Amino acid sequence: MSRRTVALALALLLVAAAPARHSKLPVKPRAPKRTVTNTYWGVTVPDDYQYMEKPSDPAAATWGHGQDRYTRAWMTSHPERKAILDRVVALTHSDSPDYYAGTYYGATYFFLKEQPPKQQPFLVSMTSVMDTKTERTVVDPNAIDPTGGTTIDFYRPSLDGRYVAVSLSRNGTEDGTVHLYQASSGKPLPDVLPFVNGGTAGGSVAWNQDASGIYYTRYPHPGERAPEDLPFYQQIYFHRLGTPVEKDTYVLGKEFPRIAEVDLATSPDGLTILADVSNGDGGEHAYWILPPGREWIQVTQFTDGIINAQFGLDGALYLLSRKDAPRKTILRLPLRFPDLHHAAVIVPETQNAIESFTPTETRLYVTEMVGGPTQIRVYDLHGKEQALVTMPEISLMGGAVRTMGDEVLVRSQSYTHPPAYYRYGPGRAAMQETALRQISPADFSDCEVRREFAEAPDGTKLPMNIIMKKGTKKDGQSPAILYGYGSYGLSEQPYFSPEIKVWIEQGGIYVDASVRGGGEYGDAWHQAARLGTKKVSMEDFAVCARYLADQGYTSKEKLAIEGGSAGGLLVYGTLVHYPDFMKAAVAHVGYGDVLRTELSPNGEFNVTEFGTVKDSVQFQGMYGYSPYHHVVDGKTYPSILALTGANDPRVPSWETYKMVARLQATGSKNPILMRVSFDSGHGIGESLSERDQQMADVMLFLFDQLGVKYKPVRHEAKSGKAVPSL
Repeated sequence: MSRRTVALALALLLVAAAPARHSKLPVKPRAPKRTVTNTYWGVTVPDDYQYMEKPSDPAAATWGHGQDRYTRAWMTSHPERKAILDRVVALTHSDSPDYYAGTYYGATYFFLKEQPPKQQPFLVSMTSVMDTKTERTVVDPNAIDPTGGTTIDFYRPSLDGRYVAVSLSRNGTEDGTVHLYQASSGKPLPDVLPFVNGGTAGGSVAWNQDASGIYYTRYPHPGERAPEDLPFYQQIYFHRLGTPVEKDTYVLGKEFPRIAEVDLATSPDGLTILADVSNGDGGEHAYWILPPGREWIQVTQFTDGIINAQFGLDGALYLLSRKDAPRKTILRLPLRFPDLHHAAVIVPETQNAIESFTPTETRLYVTEMVGGPTQIRVYDLHGKEQALVTMPEISLMGGAVRTMGDEVLVRSQSYTHPPAYYRYGPGRAAMQETALRQISPADFSDCEVRREFAEAPDGTKLPMNIIMKKGTKKDGQSPAILYGYGSYGLSEQPYFSPEIKVWIEQGGIYVDASVRGGGEYGDAWHQAARLGTKKVSMEDFAVCARYLADQGYTSKEKLAIEGGSAGGLLVYGTLVHYPDFMKAAVAHVGYGDVLRTELSPNGEFNVTEFGTVKDSVQFQGMYGYSPYHHVVDGKTYPSILALTGANDPRVPSWETYKMVARLQATGSKNPILMRVSFDSGHGIGESLSERDQQMADVMLFLFDQLGVKYKPVRHEAKSGKAVPSL
């Protein structure tokens, strides 16, 4: 994740004056039971709500709208909601923009720029990162679609920086169409490429050397395959500028797996194309290259353990390998001999896991994962260490962006300091801050970050970053949020989230936990909670919850757990298997019924991470952890707020529907609420206003359930100025 997100019509977003706290709420509908059974490997599994997997089912649709109506009425019945929303806006709407996703092509820098009150990020270019006066807007979705429903999925400039390809999608669907623009003027070209991006396999493009054409990922078009197969079978096509898209040519992909996810790149000299092909979401990769004047060559197989590849400036392909090295090594492969046997190790495995790397003219910038926080170690191209670059606090240092020669840009941030881009290169004693530095209205100068470790029963140390106000007493009286993820080898890292201050200034503690299934300590950490052993991540999360109570940071009556997407699965699993460890839970777009997940399009991509019921051993593990199947009638569960998006292409809304229906059927006395965004999806491309509303509802729910009486805070813009919401 960002994995920390989840646009409704404007009339719903701009909530009017809240009604009185005790006004009558609408009736919360009960989900009808229609019990069916499924048999897996001789095990019969009943399912009362399988009909909800069909969005067109009238009963499911009526129930979902009724649940959402009840939840929104519950929220607006609290008179403090407006003050909470105002505070969310005050702390998260900075007039100082945030620049991210930076690239450098043809002596031009490109960035996505987020600047409230604009609803969506937009693409800008500049010739200097030290002076934003050189900035110009290239593509602005807010101008294309004033409703805020259109977003940029990805962008890719041509090698000379003359053109830029931009994928645009609407309402959280991630169904992206690529449009081509002149970078200098933002003028669109007539070329439009449909079905390039999707919520299952993503999408990508790569320009040829002279920008006369572009390679792109292509999903099957309607009529080419059965409707249920359209989110699969991604292939690579080539489009020549100025020609009809119907004339585009197939170049590679018929040999790819059904669940292939393809990422394309062009070598710096424009002569070679690279195709990174993932086998679903489980971390297996294979690589193909297209050398000049030759056919495509497969360089690595899924079984070779190569998980990243980057072109160097020296005619080589640099490879990240986990083969017999769970913390990973870096190999150098000359493009003249594109066979893995010719690859040589230049950076061996060290005590820290390698997260990413960037080769430059004579240097190799390696981002190391140190249990969540990151640092950059610099080598020459022969693997000799040159420098170690760190920040003075628990920080995230993003992957280096190659610019000129050996110069790179690095985006860094922490829990208490907003993101900024820095320049670095040989001859610099330290990183140089650029003009691309965000100043936030959220002032964390009165806060501290502690890094502590809980211990799992098998002795594994589980890192937690604890953010709280200085001087907070460890007397068990502080309300706390425990956040986690634990899947796909993705790590919990020190992201700056200004909305956390809304919680902390009311006396709350925020805890970011690293559980197994992530990548904080390399591949072994990921493999320990994958497929049939996924429950390990839930056990780890429960250990972290217990630690916080045992150490006096909070108590189980004051503790809430939170996560999104696969982190929503973590939340559901933990609250079902360990319901006595917390008071409340918030699950954003989470998986619930793991046995049926693979029947949805993106669920099939997840079988390499969560497992498949088609394998008897994996089924047993999945059945042992699947939250939906371990809900017990008559049991009291923590209070729950479950959020979902009707257009979610990654975790379909029925996962949330079924989980909430099953929990409500237990008769648990605590609130079990479901909030549905009917005009958004997984959170990707969500409008600013919808994010504001969701965050206000989450904060209100947690304040209410953990017994915190909200005290309005007078905004003092010490470190930045807030701007209003549209």
